[in-house]
Amino acid sequence: MPKNGAINRERILDAAQHLVIENGFAATSVDQVLKAAGTSKGAFFHHFDSKVDLARALTERYVTADIGHLRTALDATASISDPAERVVAFVRHFEDSAEEVMSAQSNCLYVAVLTEQQLVSNGTADLVNHAIEVWRKEIADLLTAAATSRDRDLGDVDALADHVFVTFEGAFLLCRSTGTPEHMRAQLGVLRRLLATTLGTA
Repeated sequence: MPKNGAINRERILDAAQHLVIENGFAATSVDQVLKAAGTSKGAFFHHFDSKVDLARALTERYVTADIGHLRTALDATASISDPAERVVAFVRHFEDSAEEVMSAQSNCLYVAVLTEQQLVSNGTADLVNHAIEVWRKEIADLLTAAATSRDRDLGDVDALADHVFVTFEGAFLLCRSTGTPEHMRAQLGVLRRLLATTLGTA
């Protein structure tokens, strides 16, 4: 493999991610990806066996980054001794970086993957499900600790954890449909205030 092989692979993945998020998987051709990446078909097939193989590699990379963002937020709030305050700070961490997130992408790759039956049936969508399960567990753990510390009944904690995750996805949809990226920060702000009130930190 050429010394710049890894760089070329990342360039292909970067181009594919942008195109798939903007246009969907089915509407994105290999030729479009190659043109955007400024590389050749030979280089593409050196790294990927097919377009579906590209989709899986793209999803794996996206899931790894997504879980990495989650871990970063957990690490950034780990020193907060009050579990309820930590939950609020956890959401604020993403709220404060909302503009950066929206400047990097206009939508979530997960939606593009889950709406393609081919990617659901070949197991690529399982990677998305794994990411969702990781988010649910980590957020549920935060919420459980917060509820215990404040003697609050949060009901179905797993469902509430999913609601936190769904807020991100819903905000992407709202930003995309309205063309207004500021909705991400606004929706995360609403979520933060609701959690603060529920947990008694407001």
